[in-house]
Parts: sequence; structure tokens; C-alpha cells
Amino acid sequence: KMRAMNPIFRRAAVLLGLLAAATALAQAPPRHPTDLAAPPQAPAIAAGPRVALETSMGRVVIELYPGKAPRTVANFLAYVREGHYNGTVFHRVIGDFLIQGGAYTPDMQHKPERAPVANEAANGLSNLRGTVAAARRAGDANSATAQFFINTVDNPQLDFRGAAADPELSGYCVFGRVVDGMDVIDRIRAVPT
Repeated sequence: KMRAMNPIFRRAAVLLGLLAAATALAQAPPRHPTDLAAPPQAPAIAAGPRVALETSMGRVVIELYPGKAPRTVANFLAYVREGHYNGTVFHRVIGDFLIQGGAYTPDMQHKPERAPVANEAANGLSNLRGTVAAARRAGDANSATAQFFINTVDNPQLDFRGAAADPELSGYCVFGRVVDGMDVIDRIRAVPT
């Protein structure tokens, strides 16, 4: 279901085994000044577009980093605008690691995806708590499509480690971070699986 609030507003849904939705937002100011406070180790990055996940557990707002991961951000926003995330689930929930979604319906049917994008993990960003990264197959560095994950803890072992040709060292591309709703992520990470 689409509804226009401004030229950039789009709506898509994500299910966590519970009903949810994603919404691309315009450059709206935060509700509270602390909403934009970067995690302690996060580098200063220019503000980018935002996507809101409206879940049955609450709202999560993600700010994207097109200056650091242009192809990955463009790919993610294309999926949002197409409504790809409507009716998908967070199918991988590991409390002290990450929550992952973007590909499966509640009955675990895999939704069609476009061609993968090149891995942009060598962008200097780290998989810290609250960051959003492109999921990919373990043995293929350049296999990211629609799936994404939100780090529930710091996961530096997922960062680029200097060998783009080696999938085990090529890392997972961070392309955004949660700027509002980490309490919701913490509730999701506690859901029994």
C-alpha cells in the first residue's frame, strides 16, 4: 500500500513472524536531538536518506550512507520502492549477533530478487551495534541482493579485512545505521526462534 506524504515517502512491509512495514522517508529531522547521536565509535558521516520499518514491535528508523556505499544503498532503496519487502520476515534472529530479513514470506517462500551488487565493504565502516549491512552468501563476496541485517552487538569479525578477492576476508558492507528504535531491535532480538 503506497501513500504519499512527500515526494520521497514510500511504504513496504516486513514481517518478523509479526507484521511490519518499511517506509523510505525524506530528510525529516529527528524527533529528539539524541536520535541522531552516533554510537561512540561511529565515524562522522553526512546524513543520508532514511527508511522507517514499522513493525508490530515498534518503529525503527535507518539512515543510509550513499556516500560510503552508493550501489548498495541504491539497490536497497530500489527494493523498498518496488514494495519487495511487503510481507517478508526477519528469518534469522540471533540475539547476540544480528537480525536478518528481506527475502522470505511468512511461510518461508523466497521472493524473486534482482542481480547482486558488488561488495562495498571496503568503505571504512565497521559492523557495530545498530549498523545495517548487506547480507550475502558466505562463499561469494559479490552476492548481496535484497537481504540485509542489523547488528545487535559489535561484530568487527564481519568487517572488510583487506582481501577483496577472498570471500572470507572481504567482509559485509555496512550501508546504514539505526538512528531511532534500537529498543525495538532489542525486543526483536529477544523473540524466541
